[in-house]
Parts: sequence; structure tokens; C-alpha cells
Amino acid sequence: MLKIVFCLRRRAGMSLEDFDAYWRETHAPLVAGYKDVLRIDRYVQSTRTDSKLAEIAAAVRGAPEPYDGVAELWYASWEDLDAGFSTEEGRAAGRALIEDERQFIDLANSPIFFTTEREIVG
Repeated sequence: MLKIVFCLRRRAGMSLEDFDAYWRETHAPLVAGYKDVLRIDRYVQSTRTDSKLAEIAAAVRGAPEPYDGVAELWYASWEDLDAGFSTEEGRAAGRALIEDERQFIDLANSPIFFTTEREIVG
């Protein structure tokens, strides 16, 4: 199983509430609509939740500013990922998604990386 992880920061001037609403109400349905074309097996949004405990944990670690959210996309294999973007329909879907992301994500400050999960507890 292959997973792509997006660590998201919102665009300057956008509130966390507006970012989360756009991400949930506009972007999520767009991703879901392309799941078959792009061969996405699973899509999860983890939205930031501020709390006193989160502040303490960050302070103890000397952590940088938190991300506003994390998006995860799962694929059965590298072959499925490649196949999803190898068609004109898949490339058009990718272009549509990145254009929508520009509406609410600070792309230059939002890392993306590819992972293979290693479950330790669960």
C-alpha cells in the first residue's frame, strides 16, 4: 500500500475556519469525484484541532507552527498511482485538483511526500 501525505498550510489571509470549510465542503467532493479516474483507494482529511494540550506538547518539543491539516491518499500500488495519472482524463483530474488547491492552500509551504506504512500498534 502506497500513501501520499500532504501537510497543509492555508493561504495567507484565510482563517482556519474558512480553510477547513473549503477543504471539507468544496475540495473533498472534488477529490471523491475523481477517485475512480485516479484510482484512489482511500482519502482522509485530518483537520487541526487547537487545545491547551496541543500547545503544551508543541512547547515541550520546541515545535514549529502546526499545519492546518493533513490529507492522506492511499493507493494499492505504485502501478495504480501511475495508471491513474497516465491517461488524459487522469492528467485533467490532476490539473483540476491543483487549481482548486490554489484557492485555499499555501502550496509553497505545504510539504508533500510519498510513504509506505509500517504499522506498529493496531
